[in-house]
Amino acid sequence: MGILSFIKGQFIEIIEWLDNTNYTLVYRFPDDDHEIKNGAKLVCRENQAAILINEGQLADVFGPGTHTLSTQNLPILSRLKGWKYGFSSPFKVEIYFVNLRQYVDQKWGTANPVLIRDPEFSVGGRPGRVRIRAFGSYNFKISDPGVFFKEIVGTQGLTTTDSIAEYLKRQLVSKFTIAAGKSDLSVADMAAHYNVLENAVKGDLAEEFGKLGLLLTSFVIENISLPPEIEKALDAAAAQAARGVDNTMAWEGLGVMRDAARNPGAGGASSAGMGMGMGMGMGQMMAQMMGGMAGAMNPQQQFQQQPQQQQQAPADDNSLEAKLRKLKAAFEAELLTEEEYKAKRAKLLEAF
Repeated sequence: MGILSFIKGQFIEIIEWLDNTNYTLVYRFPDDDHEIKNGAKLVCRENQAAILINEGQLADVFGPGTHTLSTQNLPILSRLKGWKYGFSSPFKVEIYFVNLRQYVDQKWGTANPVLIRDPEFSVGGRPGRVRIRAFGSYNFKISDPGVFFKEIVGTQGLTTTDSIAEYLKRQLVSKFTIAAGKSDLSVADMAAHYNVLENAVKGDLAEEFGKLGLLLTSFVIENISLPPEIEKALDAAAAQAARGVDNTMAWEGLGVMRDAARNPGAGGASSAGMGMGMGMGMGQMMAQMMGGMAGAMNPQQQFQQQPQQQQQAPADDNSLEAKLRKLKAAFEAELLTEEEYKAKRAKLLEAF
């Protein structure tokens, strides 16, 4: 092999990049000080772009397809300083491949709780404030390779999703916080309006991402959670409503009696005193309610109704229906196990 053949062998004739990862954004083609042959083929596959850099400045951007690098069809190359021996000589440029595909299922989340106003948690006329956490996923892609290279890549030989992940997450969390604060939605209603918050975040981030040559193609809120103490209170209120108890003190009294029944030896006099106190409170509350109802009647109505109630009370208390209602109420308050409830219910039905 002659010296001419050896020199020609040092020239790069085919320039391409096969991406075998799912996280590489930009990849610099390794030239190893080789020069690119005039007329070399640049191959850009689907969802790829190639950027030519001469002495630190962006010279040209190529999209998908096969491109011939020569001064005849690319006048920009005729101005490069490497052309010292005519249009047939080799030249040196840096070539970066940019991945234009969509990067899916990128994760975001609030590292710390976000404080928002909530009208349903207001106290004494003051607006309520609730701490929430949120997380989800997003998709993005490079929409403008030239802008992305200038703003992000610089002289890096390799740029991955990890390189910009933290920056993107901070932007997403910031815009989510703003959107949640402006929405006037209660946290109890946010689950039904995730799309409202998602669209607001995408709209606010469109310009910010565009400045970096990026496009936010999808933003998904997977969950919004409350502090454990608030979730516990909401669950207790839902259980209270489901059991038909519309008084918080009565509900707490049922809970004390249930716990005392489950642990008869625990707590001693203290637990017993607490249960008695709650029971007395419930009794006083019911007495006040009955007194108020009686006070609304005139004396004649009270006189006529009292004997009737005295006559009906024993019959109602001893009826099978009354006993079954009491038994079911005790079971629903978890004072009885399911086996005990079924056994006692069967015994009552047999006696009837």
